[in-house]
Amino acid sequence: MTVEFRRAVPADFAEVRRITRDAYLRAGHFAADHPYMSVLEDVEHRAEHAQVWVAEAAGKVVAAVTLTFAGQPYSEVARDGELEFRMLAVDPARQGGGVGRAVVQEITEHAQQLPGIKAISITSATFMERAHALYESLGFRRAPERDWYVPGEDVLLWVFTVELSRSADPGLRAALKRASLTGLRRHALPNYNRLSLLPIRYAVAAFRAIQVA
Repeated sequence: MTVEFRRAVPADFAEVRRITRDAYLRAGHFAADHPYMSVLEDVEHRAEHAQVWVAEAAGKVVAAVTLTFAGQPYSEVARDGELEFRMLAVDPARQGGGVGRAVVQEITEHAQQLPGIKAISITSATFMERAHALYESLGFRRAPERDWYVPGEDVLLWVFTVELSRSADPGLRAALKRASLTGLRRHALPNYNRLSLLPIRYAVAAFRAIQVA
């Protein structure tokens, strides 16, 4: 699944609101009148105090996510040197097609290009098993020593983190992306860190194979 990952603009906010609301309601995590739903729907506030990003496929917004950093208003667990993402939502009509995985991969690529960012941290409710499986398949690991409870409630939240690889320079990553090797360069080889980019010799070989095919 290939998506265009970009910073949201005001024209996207209505669709971000719809996708986020519909995704959370469909998952059954919250009722429509739960106080947290108003937080999710306030895209304008998020865009002002954090970074709202969207994923497009075939010219349509299909997912949204909020990026934040240590000390910022929307940060829950980010430490210095970490990017935190929150409120990842995929349009219910596009769920099950790899959009969520593509978005997390794009977040990882973006984080690798940010000066001083060495890891990604996220919070996930204990009952979000599908999300946990996705994160762990992409190299995230539980950090139980950083788990926390929702203030005033008996709700435990789990923390997942992943260390970022710097094995390839930003110019190489950009070149591979332009060559449409988004999926190939993330495939793990035996004993190879799945979050690292493929060595250039494998990328070139793969690109030639595509040309022949």
